[in-house]
Amino acid sequence: MEIHPVGLEKTDSRCLRIAWSDGQILDIPFRKLRGACPCATCEEKKKGEASRPKSSLSILSAAEAVPLDIARMRPVGNYAYNVAFSDGHSSGLFTIELLRRLGETTVATATDSAHPEPQSHSES
Repeated sequence: MEIHPVGLEKTDSRCLRIAWSDGQILDIPFRKLRGACPCATCEEKKKGEASRPKSSLSILSAAEAVPLDIARMRPVGNYAYNVAFSDGHSSGLFTIELLRRLGETTVATATDSAHPEPQSHSES
């Protein structure tokens, strides 16, 4: 049997909390979810940003300057969710697999930052 969401909720810490059929509960920050949008427009924007000099600054729209929220989420068949964000963006389809991966990488990142690897210091 495939793993699937059994519960969705927004947290006070601006995360999407997903309860999974295998008992896992994973949180995905709204910004991380928005940044992972797989739609064609966002993919093109990411390519453009990758080629831009690191020292340049982005100009934010009014919608990007306010705290991000999820305005609406609706299932698309039994394989994805369409997420509408408070910045007006709503064209991305987030597959079940992508949502799971984003939740798992959030846990891994939080664990890594909570327990940093000891750094070796070599004298030159």
